[in-house]
Parts: sequence; C-alpha cells; structure tokens
Amino acid sequence: MVSKKKALEMIDVIANMFPDAECELKHDNPFELTIAVLLSAQCTDVLVNRVTTELFKKIQNA
Repeated sequence: MVSKKKALEMIDVIANMFPDAECELKHDNPFELTIAVLLSAQCTDVLVNRVTTELFKKIQNA
C-alpha cells in the first residue's frame, strides 16, 4: 500500500503534468462523480453526461 506522503507526491506530479486538466463529467458531489466514473468505463463521457443528468434528477426526487 502506498503511504499518504507518497500518494500526495504522486498527486503533485500529476497536477504539474496536467495543470489545466478539468473533469469532463458533470457532477454536484463525490457520490455523483463516483457513479459517473463507473459509467464512463463503459461508454463515452458525452453519453454519461446525457444519462446522469436525468438519472440524478430522478434520484433527488425519490
């Protein structure tokens, strides 16, 4: 298992490599991001954003 210090160092390296990186997935909280990431493994981010917009509305109203 990677130590917390090593994990933070890796995050810094990645942040320096990709300073302008932004998440393409639409989300309002960590739970929604997790669901979107799981779905994105199966299809494009564009399709995930289209599906999760409606999905997250239904979840909030449930």
